[in-house]
Amino acid sequence: MSTPELISPRSPRVVAARRLAKRNFRGKDRLFLAEGPQAVREAVAHRGPDGAPTLVELFTTVEAAERYASIVDAARASGARVHHASGAVLAEVSQTVTPQGLVGVCRFLDSPFEEILAARPKLVAVLAHVRDPGNAGTVLRCADAAGADAVILTDASVDLYNPKSVRASVGSLFHLPVAVGVPVEQAVAGLQGAGVRILAADGAGQDDLDDELDAGTMGGPTAWIFGNEAWGLPEETRALADAVVRVPIHGKAESLNLATAAAVCLYASARAQRPRRTV
Repeated sequence: MSTPELISPRSPRVVAARRLAKRNFRGKDRLFLAEGPQAVREAVAHRGPDGAPTLVELFTTVEAAERYASIVDAARASGARVHHASGAVLAEVSQTVTPQGLVGVCRFLDSPFEEILAARPKLVAVLAHVRDPGNAGTVLRCADAAGADAVILTDASVDLYNPKSVRASVGSLFHLPVAVGVPVEQAVAGLQGAGVRILAADGAGQDDLDDELDAGTMGGPTAWIFGNEAWGLPEETRALADAVVRVPIHGKAESLNLATAAAVCLYASARAQRPRRTV
């Protein structure tokens, strides 16, 4: 039996989902939106620490339900409420200009900082003073791709569940532990106490990334601190690090943007930590 179509954008379910575009409502309900087939697919597969499914509700157009039948069937099988919705309804709920026909309502999934430390991480990305949600989501995606064990967003950084952050992570939000709202001083002290070396990424850093790699100092557990897109890391944050490292610019480019620099740094650490292949 097919799910009835939600004709009116004024439906209570639509209103409840639409308000999750605002941070205060996300925090109150501890729910956020995930849009598109990739994000919804990952949300369906994700479970919280208690084993409960992360996806609790799915809005889909009839066309999208046919195109992504396996995702919709899996969502329904996991216990999520599935609503067939008109294009007008999806436009009300979606935060994109051209909705892809799938919008999921998900439970918050951030991890306690203490649990991340207890897992003895080897590679961590710390976002300190990162305000642009697209950059935050992209760095999270880079950390996932590089095989990082966790991401930490400090209390001065953007909301993890901002729709732009979720979209920019392209599903990586569901792949690795993320702690939120941790003061940068607490994050650094905790990681150092867990035996993690702290490297601050800064274009004016005294140490060069190539030199660090050549010296063989990057093979141990490492956390990279990435700062604000416009002005980088404040002096007091740089002072917390074991070293302040710059990505060398070998060409004529003035600088690298935050996400690109993060990808270079995280992959450099990932390579240094992997055992060398023998011929």
